[in-house]
Order: sequence, then structure tokens, then C-alpha cells
Amino acid sequence: MKSMNQLLRTITPSQILVLGFLSFIMIGAFLLKLPVSSANGDSISFLDALFTATSALSVTGLNVVNPGETFSLFGEIVILCLIQVGGLGFMAFTTLFAFLIGKKIGFKERLLLLEAFNKVDFRGIVKMIRYILIFTAVIEGIGFVLLSIRFVPQFGIEKGMYFALFHSISAFNNAGFDLFGTSLLSYQTDFYVNLVISSLFIIGGIGFVLIIELLEYRYVRRVSLHTKMVLAMTGILVFVGTLLVLAIEWNNPSTLGALPIGDKLLAGYFHAVTPRTAGFDSLGVHHLYPATLFITIMLMFVGASPSSTGGGIKTTTLFTLLLAVWSMIRGRNNIVIFKRRIPYDAVYKALTVTVLSLTLVLVVTMILTITEHKHADLLMILFEAVSAFGTVGLTMGLTPLLTDFGKVLIIFVMIIGRLGPITLAYAIAKSKRQKPYRYPEEKPLIG
Repeated sequence: MKSMNQLLRTITPSQILVLGFLSFIMIGAFLLKLPVSSANGDSISFLDALFTATSALSVTGLNVVNPGETFSLFGEIVILCLIQVGGLGFMAFTTLFAFLIGKKIGFKERLLLLEAFNKVDFRGIVKMIRYILIFTAVIEGIGFVLLSIRFVPQFGIEKGMYFALFHSISAFNNAGFDLFGTSLLSYQTDFYVNLVISSLFIIGGIGFVLIIELLEYRYVRRVSLHTKMVLAMTGILVFVGTLLVLAIEWNNPSTLGALPIGDKLLAGYFHAVTPRTAGFDSLGVHHLYPATLFITIMLMFVGASPSSTGGGIKTTTLFTLLLAVWSMIRGRNNIVIFKRRIPYDAVYKALTVTVLSLTLVLVVTMILTITEHKHADLLMILFEAVSAFGTVGLTMGLTPLLTDFGKVLIIFVMIIGRLGPITLAYAIAKSKRQKPYRYPEEKPLIG
């Protein structure tokens, strides 16, 4: 029988990440199950506690119970801690603990950091973690101060500062958890709150690699192709998404129809950016026209950017696939953007992520149409499945009505959505050595 040391040596970085993630979920579930976590002293069911812990750690924001009414201060702090760990990744906090006790970051720890932050080499990985931790503390601190300016006069000093801290952390980590019970519906026309919250989750969603490159730009005077692609794709999605939401919902009496022009522009913009895994709702998703819901689904599926606090297939994945299709249409063998050629293995990876993600969403949607048909139609179920996969947290109202089986299935989807389908596939699959030979090539008919 293998010893524990031998067993640990055989575990891959992907498997360690998955096991660590699941361990944190179980710890969070047990803490939320305790009577002290409940507002009325009565324990919630373990399945509801597990769902809430998974939603918090995966920074999704889907809730089968109302967090502001169900949980005590202790329970809310547990949720907040899970959001922070989930947003940055437990490996970042392990590294922080190592820094505090003066422990050296070894080779295996660096491998795990590479896997966790989707890096391809060791250069500057520990320095990057330091930057991430400091940057996160600074941005969340700024968000706390800015939100306190609005919430303290409204709720008082203690409650206002607590609300500011909770929603600053929730927004930066793209979690979508709120303590109001109605998300940001009561702040629909509040330019200040909308701007602060959206700025926090956009910064958290563009990715730490990009942020570090921008911070170091004054020294190196260059940015990578990754950063250029993220900024370009993010700008396109925000601009096009805002235009489409405004065009479709402009006269909808239940959403933008009754608002002045300035408030329409604000609410339309906010709804265009919140599906990018943020999950805060200022319009009321269930009031949107079907066309807007379909656009929201597409934005949720794309999600944020790599090495960020968000989910989805990621902006660079979509950009890479679009470039590959455009190159194929133009009859070009090389995929070129910003005077740089994208290698074919990046295209294969983007295609793999997209196909696996789409397959997962379709299979889960099909199953939920069987188990949840009493509560929802196809569009409502598809919206829920994509929201869980993209770790968004928006819902048309299905989440509290889910059956026990439906809750378990959504838990599974949220875990995959946060870890990524490829990471989970690597963790499950046995590593195989590449065969020392190749088969003859033959082209099938395509199209």
C-alpha cells in the first residue's frame, strides 16, 4: 500500500486544486450549517448550506435562501471569507500564509500557482502573487471607502460600514452576493453606487495578469498580446452589449421604459456589464424581453478574462476562435492580430474549452428540463444553467424553486465553472505519455 508521501507525489497540480476547492466547500458548508450561522438560531438544511458555500466559493451568487435574512453576522462573515478565498484562489491564500510565517515557496507550490493562475512559466510567479494580494487589498479598500460614503448616511455607521465592506468584496470578486435581498434594484438610478460597483467587478474581471502589466507599463513600455486582446474584446462586449440592451429594452415599461434618458443609459450599461460574471441585478431579470435574455445568456457564457475573479469561457477564448474563423474565411493559414501570430495549440485549447463548456450547459439544461419542468420553461432553465457555469449569479427566479436534485446539479456546474472544464478534465484523466509514432494523415469532408 502506498504511503501518504508517495500518494502526494503522484497527485497532479490539477487534482490538488480540485481537492483543495472541494475541501473549502465542505468546511464552508459545515460552518453555515451551524445554528450560530442562522439568523433565527435554527440550522438550515445541509444541502442549502452546501449550495450557499459552493456559490460563495465559486463566486457565483445564486442563492436558494436570502443571505441577508437567513444568516446571522457569523454566517455572513463565513460567506464573505469564502468569496474572498474563491475570488483569489486558495493557492493565493496559501502563499500569503507562507509569506507571513517566512516559509519558502517550493517547486511544487510554484507548479500549483502556475495551474491556478493559468501561467505558462515560472518567471515572476511569486512576485505576481504579492502584487495580486496587495492590489486586491487596495482596490477593495477603495471600494469600501467609496461605498461607505453612500451607505453610512443611509444605514448608520456600523451597518453602513459593514454593508460597504461586504459589497466591495463581493463586487471585486464578481460574486454577486448582496445583503439587500433585491440586489441593486433599489439603486437602479443611483449613478454613484452603480459606477462604484461596476468599476469594482470590471477591474476584478479583466484579470490579474493584465492589471500587473498595466502597473508595470511605465517601466517596460510594452504590453503582451494577451492584454491587448482582453482590452479589445472587453471594450467590444461592453459597447455592443450596452447598445443591444438599450435598443431592445428602451420602451419596455417594466425595465427602461419609464426611466429618464440618463437613467436609461445608466441601467442599460449596468445590465450589459453585469452578466460578465458579476451577478448584480438593477433591472429585474424576470422583466426583460426574451431577446435581452438571450443576449444576457451569451454574455454570461463568455464571462470575464483569464486569471481573474470571474468565470465563463473567457474573452480571449472567444477572440481566438473568432480570429481563427476569420482567417479560415480569408483563406489564410496563419492567425495574426496586433502583428503577432497565434499558435495553433492556443486555437485547439480555445476550441476545447468552448466545446466542453457548451456540451456541459446543454446536457445540464436537458436534465433540468426533466427535473424542474414544474417550475420553469426552457429559457428559464437555460438561463440558470449558463448563469451557474459562468459563475454569474443572475436568475429568472428558478434558484429558490430548485428540487434537491436540481440543487446538486447546479452545485456541480458551479464547481466546474469556477475551476474550468479543462482543469477538471486534467484532474480526472490519467496522464498518458504521447505515442512515439503518428498515423497517416487523411482529410475528412468538412461542411
